Amino acid sequence: MYTSYTVYPTGSSSASSSYSSVSSASYSSNSSVSSYSSSASSSASSSTPVPACPTMPDTGVTRTYDFEVAYQTIAPDGIERNGLTINGQFPGPLVEANWGDWILIKAKNSLTNEGTAIHAHGLFQKATPWYDGVPAVAQCPLVPNGGTLDMLFRADRYGSSWYHSHYSGQYSGGAHGPMVIHGPKHAEYDIDIGPILLEDWFHADYYSLVEGVMAGSFPLSNNNLINGKMQYPCANTTLPCNPNAGISKFRFQSGKKHLLRLVNTGAEGTQKFSIDGHTLTVVALDFVPVEPYTTNVVTLAIAQRADVIVEATGEAGDAFWMRSQLGTGRCTLNDGISPNAVAAVYYEDADTESVPSTSSDVTAEQLARCLNDPLDTTQPLCQESVVEPETTEDINLEFKSNGTNFLWYVNNSSYRGDYNQPILIQAKNGDLDFEPQWNVHNFGTNKTVRLHIINHGQAGGHPMHLHGHDYQVLAEGYGEWDGTIVNAANPIRRDTHLLDNAQSPDVPAYIVIQYTQDNPGVWPLHCHLAWHVSGGLFMNALERPDDILTQDFDQDIFDGCTAWDAYTATNIPNQIDSGL
Repeated sequence: MYTSYTVYPTGSSSASSSYSSVSSASYSSNSSVSSYSSSASSSASSSTPVPACPTMPDTGVTRTYDFEVAYQTIAPDGIERNGLTINGQFPGPLVEANWGDWILIKAKNSLTNEGTAIHAHGLFQKATPWYDGVPAVAQCPLVPNGGTLDMLFRADRYGSSWYHSHYSGQYSGGAHGPMVIHGPKHAEYDIDIGPILLEDWFHADYYSLVEGVMAGSFPLSNNNLINGKMQYPCANTTLPCNPNAGISKFRFQSGKKHLLRLVNTGAEGTQKFSIDGHTLTVVALDFVPVEPYTTNVVTLAIAQRADVIVEATGEAGDAFWMRSQLGTGRCTLNDGISPNAVAAVYYEDADTESVPSTSSDVTAEQLARCLNDPLDTTQPLCQESVVEPETTEDINLEFKSNGTNFLWYVNNSSYRGDYNQPILIQAKNGDLDFEPQWNVHNFGTNKTVRLHIINHGQAGGHPMHLHGHDYQVLAEGYGEWDGTIVNAANPIRRDTHLLDNAQSPDVPAYIVIQYTQDNPGVWPLHCHLAWHVSGGLFMNALERPDDILTQDFDQDIFDGCTAWDAYTATNIPNQIDSGL
């Protein structure tokens, strides 16, 4: 059994990273954090091959990041808007660690009239569920005008992800950034390009967008960004527009294999990623390494990730378009002006001011497919077969009126959180009598949970994200599930999977997922479209409540609620949506 890897450096007690948008459009890697260079990895793999199911090492290292969430005017595409930034950056700074490290995020809320909270997407938070970063569930929000919280948790997954505010729709306003956890090298590459963030973009501030959503008006995105950049066509707006905002640029080396860490950090849009003239080899989905497979386009719904290896088959001096196109048809809502983001890929010796002249081979049919790749396309490297579940529950999703507005309902209940009463803290106090609108599903001590999630709505697909776990995706389809499981010996696992629109009022779409209850806590299961979660498409899975009683919560979680209670005693939060 291999429990350590020579590719891990000794590291230091802290780390910081900065975003560069100059010529490479990449996040600079801290030298003390492993970049898993080809030579180091090749040497390590030749003497100690990485097992399919490696064991997390104990590195003894803590990586510390200071985060300040604040209002800021930003113009990533040339049009100014009121945004939110972390440390004055959009996208926010890179969080980088090695698998098995501890990450300490020292968060500060410099917003003046609203709370905030930071969620590290996809990490399990085993033994630290109170640092999952979801207000009204795991914690009270950080109070405005200087509230702080130090969050110490394990880098318990490896691969590519992101962090974001989980307070209302703040992340769609800019409060998010990339996260890379370096781990065992399970596929060969030469150069780690780093995170490539893909996101739809809106010219209105997030609060106005959420107000519109709650009044029944789903917003149309105005642009699409790659690593925070994509020049908006100024001729198409009456707003002040800087024509020199530019695009992101990347460098390839001929004959080398490049690792691209793709992340959809958007609010609503399903992304279709490609590079003209190049084949994409997918080696991980979310945080799960998979059997490599090739494609010309990678589909990413909101919050999904894919690690992709691209071999540079061009020659010195070449230039190609990298593209991220918003899915067509019912996949996304956009105004049609600039739904297709581009970035430039330059080979060595290329003129980095030149404009590529390449074309895409992604078909109209591929752009219109509002699904992830078929479930039988690949399988995880670490095999886990499907077992008979100890409990099964149907989860019905509906979009309907409450008499005033249209909301999303989960088993006939639309979620609305209470920032002053986090569910996890209530469970810690031994009180399992939860408000109905909190949508708490108590799965007790059942070892395995199977959920048959049925979408009756035709107002958009749902990237369904489960906190605290990966889940097996057993099946997907339309109408009635016939019980067939795709690849029962080793089905796809991930933390977010795309559930399609219903085909008609009488023909719903469904996915069937299953997970193991090995992580006591209160774990949200929700659609990751910002507007859908604002509208109540959110439930909470209460896991092993008796074990929560024995957990040793950090005192700062309770102190944070004391501070929030004191603040809200005289400052009533203007909670216009579900809160999340």
